[in-house]
Amino acid sequence: MRFAILGSGSRGNALVVESGQTRLLVDVGFGPTEMARRLARLGLAPDAIHHALITHEHSDHMGGALACARRFGWRLFLTHGSLAGFGEARLHGHASIIDSRQTFALDDISIQPFPVPHDAREPVHFAFSDGMSRLGMLTDAGHVTLHMVASLQGCHALVLECNHDTELLMQSNYPPALKRRISGAWGHLDNATSASLLRQLLHPELRQVVAAHLSEQNNCPQLACAALAEVLGCSTAILGVASQDQGFGWCPV
Repeated sequence: MRFAILGSGSRGNALVVESGQTRLLVDVGFGPTEMARRLARLGLAPDAIHHALITHEHSDHMGGALACARRFGWRLFLTHGSLAGFGEARLHGHASIIDSRQTFALDDISIQPFPVPHDAREPVHFAFSDGMSRLGMLTDAGHVTLHMVASLQGCHALVLECNHDTELLMQSNYPPALKRRISGAWGHLDNATSASLLRQLLHPELRQVVAAHLSEQNNCPQLACAALAEVLGCSTAILGVASQDQGFGWCPV
């Protein structure tokens, strides 16, 4: 199994997971033209994607879903709450409902959804397995729950949100209400909280950690990496950062 990130941040998100002949897309935050361009960087055409999973209905994760589903014939898998939040009638004929706590399989990949605290209708994130390796992703959550920790245990690769540095956010020119939303219990994880989560998930078989969903105004790769590197110690060679424009290239799990 391997994965790649097409883009990560407030202007659009998408991640590809591949095992055997199966390729899944997680989130469709780009329209058809941009999506095809970013897939081409990975050597993929849109028809190489077999299924598309949605974490939640916010535009940076689902803004291109309807157009891509229509253009490329993709089936979208999402929770009932995410479908309702986006508009059930708009996705008629393109959507399949998933249970936020029920593991299911799509071809060669087993998918474990888990609920996360975020200001959306029924947000989830996922852990993926091909029977030999395990990939966990978490990019939109306001705080860490015990269920999230349990769901991400034993992963060989992790994509973890490092949205903001708390000090930079508080010093920014963002309106007070937006600062409260981002830093609140239903907002986004800061670097220190992500590092604390990583400490709970650390084990000898962890081979890759990717910091994701960094704020372009209230964070930087150096700060995110420094927070995670403190946990990883001498294992920082396994640490990477996904960017908004370049994403993160193919990486084995």
